[in-house]
Amino acid sequence: MNDASPNTTASEDPVERLVTNQRLDSFELQPQIAATLERLGLTHATPIQARTLPRALAGGDLTGQAQTGTGKTAAFLLAIINRLLDAPQPTSNDQGPAGASAPRALIIAPTRELAEQIDADARALTADTDLATTVCYGGTGYHAQREALGAGTDILIGTPGRLIDYYKQKIYTLRRIETVVLDEADRMFDLGFISDIRYMLRRMPPPIERQSMLFSATLSHRVLELAYEHMNDPVSIEADEDKVDIDAIDQRVYHVSKDDKAALLIGLLRSLSPTRTLVFINTKRVGERLTDMLQANGFNASILSGDVAQNKRQRLLENFKSGELQLLVATDVAARGLHIPDVSHVVNFDLPQNAEDYVHRIGRTARAGNSGTALSLACEDYVYSLPDIETFIDQKLTASVPADSDFAVDLTTPNPRSKKRGGQNGRRRSGRSAGQKPAKSSTN
Repeated sequence: MNDASPNTTASEDPVERLVTNQRLDSFELQPQIAATLERLGLTHATPIQARTLPRALAGGDLTGQAQTGTGKTAAFLLAIINRLLDAPQPTSNDQGPAGASAPRALIIAPTRELAEQIDADARALTADTDLATTVCYGGTGYHAQREALGAGTDILIGTPGRLIDYYKQKIYTLRRIETVVLDEADRMFDLGFISDIRYMLRRMPPPIERQSMLFSATLSHRVLELAYEHMNDPVSIEADEDKVDIDAIDQRVYHVSKDDKAALLIGLLRSLSPTRTLVFINTKRVGERLTDMLQANGFNASILSGDVAQNKRQRLLENFKSGELQLLVATDVAARGLHIPDVSHVVNFDLPQNAEDYVHRIGRTARAGNSGTALSLACEDYVYSLPDIETFIDQKLTASVPADSDFAVDLTTPNPRSKKRGGQNGRRRSGRSAGQKPAKSSTN
């Protein structure tokens, strides 16, 4: 399971930081759920589970501050499954459109990847029950998802756009929703989904007649405003253990011109020999050219951005998680909502323009009690973000001076005549605008 996998081997230091002493079987869970947890080897609650499950199982509304990878998915799924098993399908005169599917629980996620991860965990936790789960997201499987939803489901998981599309076609109704979960609520704001979320919430039973749970990496004013507007007296729950452990991350910043960034990055990667590295960029265009540059210099690198086809995204993530792919160049679409274990290094090739995004980015490393390294290349285009970042984390970043050896690389630029990514006349774009001057290079 992706987000809900606390292990109980007490001898392992990372595990000790992930779980509490409270056993999951100490909560009043249905027998089927208890049997599933035992079979999966899930025995102890993580901090966010220990603090949210009492209220969630009692049917109360809550807002939880939690990062991906802390067990929050299992927290709300256990509450949902227990509620659905505890009470039979209610009878109602308000059935909605004739023939429409009537899910009892709805989980809304901002990205396809997160929706898939939640669905995988839901299927694992409902394996010993008769409950049906369905996942809907854009980019692929339109008719297959439509048919699966139309066949009926108990737990519906999806992204806003596809969910609203099917709702307007009257494939399902929201009138029978007993529990709604908004996961990664802050990301919903970032991606402009809040009007869609409000559209769906207003078509469900009123807050007093349903249970609502909201989880967010930060419980900002705008997130709490959404909660108080559409929830029934929610209790805010924060688990300090869920926050990014800044102290466990070796953070360094290099002041470098944008023309020298690619050479410095390649020099650093060669000297550090990282095992699994996320390289963040601010625009897809720079990411494509940087990926070309890395590949031309012998690195196994690929780019993950918002418009990569779904099947390719899944393949890239699996290859990165397995270690087959060494470097993943990514826009902020990969900063949150993805559980990628054992990332040794995070590189901000471009400093983010938002201080919170910096924390979300570097939080991909140093997970589960491990340490990690975050390197930031501060060029003249983005260095102005540095003071806000340092204020936000209440820490002065260590400024590292690149060694001469970091630049002493036999830099190879991509062949501009090779075909790549649909450039003009099918030509591959030069790596120059990824922050690299034309360099004297050896020929591959």
